[in-house]
Amino acid sequence: MIDIFSLSVEELASKIKDGQITSVEVCEKYIERINKFEKDVKAWAHFDKKVLLEKASEADEYRKSGKPVGSLHGIPVAVKDIVGTIDMPTECGTVIRKGKSYSQNAEIVDLLHAAGAIVMGKTTTSELAYLGPPKTTNPHDYSRTPGGSSSGSAASVASLMAPLSIGSQTGGSIIRPASYCGVVGYKPSYGLISRNGVLRTSYTLDHIGMFGRTVEDVALLAKVLIKKDNYDPATIYYSAENILNETKKGPLFEPKFIFYKTDYWKIIDKKSREAFEYFIKSFKNIEVFDTPSYFKDIHKYHQIIHETDLANNFGIYYKKYKSKLSKYMQTAIAKGNKHSAKEYAEAIDFKKQSYESYEEVFEDYHGVLTPSSPGVAPKGLKSTGTAEFNKVWSYLGTPCISLPLLEGENNLPLGVQLVGDRYDDHRFLGVAKWLEKECQE
Repeated sequence: MIDIFSLSVEELASKIKDGQITSVEVCEKYIERINKFEKDVKAWAHFDKKVLLEKASEADEYRKSGKPVGSLHGIPVAVKDIVGTIDMPTECGTVIRKGKSYSQNAEIVDLLHAAGAIVMGKTTTSELAYLGPPKTTNPHDYSRTPGGSSSGSAASVASLMAPLSIGSQTGGSIIRPASYCGVVGYKPSYGLISRNGVLRTSYTLDHIGMFGRTVEDVALLAKVLIKKDNYDPATIYYSAENILNETKKGPLFEPKFIFYKTDYWKIIDKKSREAFEYFIKSFKNIEVFDTPSYFKDIHKYHQIIHETDLANNFGIYYKKYKSKLSKYMQTAIAKGNKHSAKEYAEAIDFKKQSYESYEEVFEDYHGVLTPSSPGVAPKGLKSTGTAEFNKVWSYLGTPCISLPLLEGENNLPLGVQLVGDRYDDHRFLGVAKWLEKECQE
């Protein structure tokens, strides 16, 4: 029997296509993992093994028919429980939506289906993709948080309960959980993946992203999901046809990096700081720079936009079901209601100015490096950690990826965040692959 957990997603899809292994056999292996670990990790908001095996069987029958199959044919993919699905509940981590479904699939679910992938279930999310933590634990230490808000999406891949998963990021909801759980988490440039049919928390800050075990795994999923969608006006025309090949090729010559310690360097725990210092010294092509002064303003402006948009999008919940919302959400909405139109307009306008300053970096460097998080996953499940190392890149809409390259205290995973230039995702993923390979060697 093939060891499916030792294969890349592309290799696994190839073996399903060639009939060396069936989708049913693959899904049975993941069900075994779920039976073993879900009681402790609690990564799933909705999972039905009977339905999963039925879908896998249908995928196998389709393949036998000789019709053309997509790049993810028969591959199970976990999906964050803010992504609309007709045939499964979409509860968005709140009791207010208990048992409720969307009336249509999100665009990205239809794209998964078109590629032959199987939506295997819905993964847990913080309440309304904000800060109220779900029940999920960290697969490396059940007493610690997996991060959020894409908690179950990161934890399911880390515990090998899913080969790939989809998450979202408005502040740090992909990069931070990827760091805490020791997986690859990729947030593409703003506007590459449709949010149509996904819970909206902030039109200008929300990104769809993904988790996998390697850079190539997330590049393959990105190839499927990156597409212009007229129902999400933020999306742009962008050809992702060669994104996996470009990722494999990597940069033409050795890349150069800037490492930003940022003003938040002081909140990193000692062991993690030592790990980052060692990482920086291990490469001759990394230069340490002071953080640009305007980053301070970005944190302020990100908060204004995020809180105002939460107040706008969840105002009806606040009026009708305030007592059912967490204190995190109640506070954010109350603050959002107080921000002025002038403050909001300034926060939107500053995006263009700050991005124009930031993109000058790429005249001389291939990428920016920073910590993915202030350290390893914190103890306790009452918080999902802080997004201070991530908000800038969500605000600027740049691609970023967390690579599980380091270890902190208790040998827990610690992510290195690589940031690229907006809409340069092909080259960016190639650089990420280079970094991943160099550190493995």
